[in-house]
Amino acid sequence: MESFTAVLLDPLFRVPFVTGLMLAAVLPLLGTLLMLREEWLAALGLAHLAAASALVGLAVGTPAVIGGTAGALLGGAAKTSLGARGNAAYGFMILMGWAAMLLVAANTSIGDSLGHALIDGQLYFAGMVDLYAALVLVILSAAGLPWLNGKLLRARFFPRFDRANTLPAWQWHLGMDLLAAASMAVGTATLGLMGAFALVFVPAWLAFRLAPGWRWTLIMSATIGIGGYLMAFLLALSLDQPFGPVLVAMLVILSALVTILPRPLSSNHRATGAGSYPNAAGRCH
Repeated sequence: MESFTAVLLDPLFRVPFVTGLMLAAVLPLLGTLLMLREEWLAALGLAHLAAASALVGLAVGTPAVIGGTAGALLGGAAKTSLGARGNAAYGFMILMGWAAMLLVAANTSIGDSLGHALIDGQLYFAGMVDLYAALVLVILSAAGLPWLNGKLLRARFFPRFDRANTLPAWQWHLGMDLLAAASMAVGTATLGLMGAFALVFVPAWLAFRLAPGWRWTLIMSATIGIGGYLMAFLLALSLDQPFGPVLVAMLVILSALVTILPRPLSSNHRATGAGSYPNAAGRCH
């Protein structure tokens, strides 16, 4: 098995590795906020819209990451403007995106090959456009997530506060929807539909089960995402396997191990309903 350092020194994999690493740090943090809002299905719904619009973009000569971002942002903005809440809206996004993706793939010159590439992931072929898109996403997340964090916590645990104080709650809900849309578009174009969804869903799910508080939930989700990505990247290259399925399998195996291991029920978990929202209510400002 090649050493991890040797893989990183190979110019062929340097850009893909850095691109995926940035996404592995951002997507799990996004997942914690989506799970907080009980809208974790957003990741899969927006990923389907992003994949469908990426195929449309490719059919007219636009890079997948640009076409996918445009379609996902449109879906996120429409969801907020219609006042939709919960997973039902994202369920319809999955159905519409899936149908559009297959129809575009079947009726354009790009054929099924690029459709499968978007589903399976094409991290190994990530270029500078993907790297710059991931970098922009990291910058936007670093600027937006601290602002969104407290407001979404307050909206979750004190849902009448914004209305009672006539605060423009639509601004942070729209901001979260647009950030989720952009993140899933970039993630889907680079890591594949299920790879991006796995990085949003699994680390957040594990962190919600294990973390004693909200800050630790964020730290653990990012740590799990980055760790799972590093192991999957090295393993996929060493065994000459596609990256997306290896990443998903790695995260699922990790989830299974955590599920079967006994874990103590801390006072924080008892106080917040078996750890569903780890000690977040007392930290909302």
